[in-house]
This record gives sequence, structure tokens and C-alpha cells, in this order.
Amino acid sequence: MTSLWLDGARAIPVDDFSPGSTYDTVVVGAGITGLATAALLARSGMRVAVVEARSVGAGTTGNTTAKLSLLQGTVLSGLRRQYPQKVVNAYVEANREGQAWLLRHLQDNAVPFQRRDAYTFAVSDKGADRVRSELAVSRAAGLHVEEVPDPGLPFATLGAIRLPDQAQFNPMDVLESLAADFRAHGGALVDGVRVRGVSTGSGVSVTTDAGTVHAARVVLATGIPFLDRGLYFAKLRASQSYAAAFRVPASTPVPHGMYLSAETPGRSLRTYPSDTGELLIAGGNGHHVGREPSPRARLDELLDWTLRHFPGAEATHTWSGEDYQATNLMPFFGKLPRGGGKILFATGYNKWGMSNGIAAALAITADILGGHLPWADTIHHRITSPAGAVSAVGLNADTVKTMAEGWAKAETAAPDTAANAVPAEGAGVIVRHGRKPVAVSTVDGVTCRVSAVCTHMRGVLSWNDAEKSWDCPLHGSRFTPSGDVLQGPTTARLPGVD
Repeated sequence: MTSLWLDGARAIPVDDFSPGSTYDTVVVGAGITGLATAALLARSGMRVAVVEARSVGAGTTGNTTAKLSLLQGTVLSGLRRQYPQKVVNAYVEANREGQAWLLRHLQDNAVPFQRRDAYTFAVSDKGADRVRSELAVSRAAGLHVEEVPDPGLPFATLGAIRLPDQAQFNPMDVLESLAADFRAHGGALVDGVRVRGVSTGSGVSVTTDAGTVHAARVVLATGIPFLDRGLYFAKLRASQSYAAAFRVPASTPVPHGMYLSAETPGRSLRTYPSDTGELLIAGGNGHHVGREPSPRARLDELLDWTLRHFPGAEATHTWSGEDYQATNLMPFFGKLPRGGGKILFATGYNKWGMSNGIAAALAITADILGGHLPWADTIHHRITSPAGAVSAVGLNADTVKTMAEGWAKAETAAPDTAANAVPAEGAGVIVRHGRKPVAVSTVDGVTCRVSAVCTHMRGVLSWNDAEKSWDCPLHGSRFTPSGDVLQGPTTARLPGVD
């Protein structure tokens, strides 16, 4: 599956990797956080390199629905249940500043975007209660959110709120512009080079699979930190959700706002003015990475829901995105523990990375350049509520249980014999080679046999029948059928099995 944004040729210029080079800052990851941070630092006169393991936008940014909104479903009321209003206000101010910065950048660089009203809607009594709570907290945070009797959707709703004049765009247009800004200020943008480790001393050494570079500091903008200092993998829930783009016949009305449901499974809607006409984008149906028996069934359910409400719609693209939610619901950004102040990071955007990613870039840049952002201080000094602590304990207890269940199931897997060694096209199975779990899959006629044990924390992998990948149910690492790393906290590929 390929997202609407990543489909088609888009030649973003990159630079050669130069082992042994020294920089003021090395930024790891070329998504919205990494490129915004790099551009800001390069503008200040620093010598900066961005090192991306795959390609620009290959991670979460290139697989988002790309809404830039301060009304974020029911996020604010969720935060208010854990924090005082002061902390919620700081979160809103961070997103407001991130949104404003990005809109200025888009306007100054003639990057296309569309102004849209944002809606949160409910289709159940429980959802309606959540919408009312979101309205109250949003207004307390200074947002001009209003109730609307009819949000203009082709199905019945039991409540909806609106925040006017938000924005949407093609995220790859944004990344292309940020990359051009960065390189115009002397930055080096390298792709296809994976960072394997970071060591600190008098400076920082960044080890990659193509050699080592040196810097005064490093910024980890990788979705989830691949360094285990601070144990952030244990504070984050890895989520995978789905999206699809549709051509819709002229006879079928399409709402032109940006919509998100208050219920689970989530339902997201927006449009996109493509070169071939207005497309409808539907998203949702998220689940914990690696713990869904059939991700394809989740995607099919989303497709069926869309076709039911938009007759004649024809899917042009389907894709999924991986994101991370902190157990205490608040993003993490700033200095990584045990990094000597030389390693900075950002994570936990809870599916709202377009504004949170820029806010994190502004905060990290302020840390490096000596600036001061009051909202960042408030977020940094928040105290995790009892509910957040209980959520963290529950997540990690569940992770331990999932690990044990995975290994127990692997122990009873079929032996790796000629009779079951070649799965059907598009399928993957776990078998045993002696006592070792082996992941066997067939994709595009090629059968691959790799270790079924995640290289991060030794969870037993599961087959993703939508993306044709091996996914770890512990902390969200994902691998191609041949074992290459796609996403997650791991940096090591799966070893092949002869």
C-alpha cells in the first residue's frame, strides 16, 4: 500500500554522506519535526546534517491525513482529565504556535494549502457526552469552538462542534519546502543511511551503517526514540490506523470540512484537490501495532463504511500510518535523559503531528539556541496524574503478557518443514526451526525466511496482512518481509534464516 502523498515521483534533492564529518547538530529523521528543526538551526548559521534511514517523509509524516487543527477530536478533554487547566492551556498554546509558524512558512513559500473548518462529531450518546466535554475544555483554553446542529455529514449525528479556519495540505509539499529551505541555508540532507547508535563524550559521535559523523549535539526526530535511555518505548503506545483516498461521483455530495469522530473506532474525513479532481480521504480504525489478527479486515471495514455513506466512491489509494500515544497523553520533547544535554528528542504526538511536530521543533531549537518558551516550561514540568501512572503500569503489564503469549504460541508452531515452508501469496506464518521462531512469507512471488524475534526487545512478530510486513506487538517495530527495518525503536534488521 502507498499513501496518496507518497505516490508518484517527487525528486527531493539530497546530499552525499561524508563519514568523519563534523557538524554543530545532526538531526536523525526527515519528517516534519526533523526538517523543521534542521531548517530553524541552519537559519541561525549552524552547520547541520539531517540523516534519514529511508527517504524524506517515509515515516509517519508521509502517511498522515495532514490536518493542521487546534480542534483535535477529544484530545483536550482527555488531557483535562489528567492535568489542571493550566497544562491544557500550555498544550493549546504550543499547538497554536506550531500552527502559526507552519502557516507562515506555507504562505511565504507559496506552498498550497486549504483553509477548512474542523469538526468533532458524535454518533452515539457516549460520544455526545465526549463532544460536550471537549466543547467546555476547548472554550476554557481560549478556543472559539461552537456547537453546530448539522455538521453536513451524510449520516445522522448526535452532536457536533466546530472550530473555523483551520488548515489541511499535502504533507509532502510541506516536506519538500522545508527541505529546500534547509539546504538553501547550507544544510546537508542525506537519505538511505540508518543511524545505529549515538555516543556522548566531549561531543557526540553518530554511528551509521555508512560510517560515523561527529557533532556537538544530536536531535532524534524518529517518531519514537531508537535510544533506550529514558525508556520511552515503555511510556508510549504504538498505534496503526488506516486511510484511503476516493474518487466520488458528482452525484454524491462530499463534505468539505475536516471531521473526526468522538467514538471508537475512529472515523476521519477530509478532501484533497488533486490534479484529477477533488478526492475524499477517509481514515480511522486504529489498533495497537502487531496485536490485530487481521489488519486487512480493519482496512476493509473502513472501505465498506465509506462506500456505504458515499455511494459510487472508488478507492484510488489505501495506506496506513504508525503513531505513538504517551500513556499520560502529553507529547515528550526536549533533552533525552542520560544524554548529557547533548541528545534531544520528540515523540508522542498522538496522531496530531502537523502542529505538535512544529511545536516540538520550536521548543528544541529554543533549547539549543538559548530561547525561552513559557508553554514548553509548563509542559516539561507537568506532573503525571494517578490516571497516567495507572495507564503506564497497565501498558507495560500488557506488554509483558503479550510477550509471554507470543513465545508460548511460537513454541507450539508447526516445524519448519518442506510441507509448510512456502505460504500462499501475500501470507506470512510463524514456524519453528528447532526451538527458534522463524517468520516465513511470500510477497510478489518471493518467499523470505527471517527470524521471527524482534531485534529490539525480543517480542515474537506477527504478520500484517494489509501492509505485508512483520510487526512487533511489544513496542511497534516493523520490518519488511526480507527483514529490513520500517519503523519503531529498533535499528537492526531481522537476520535471515537459511
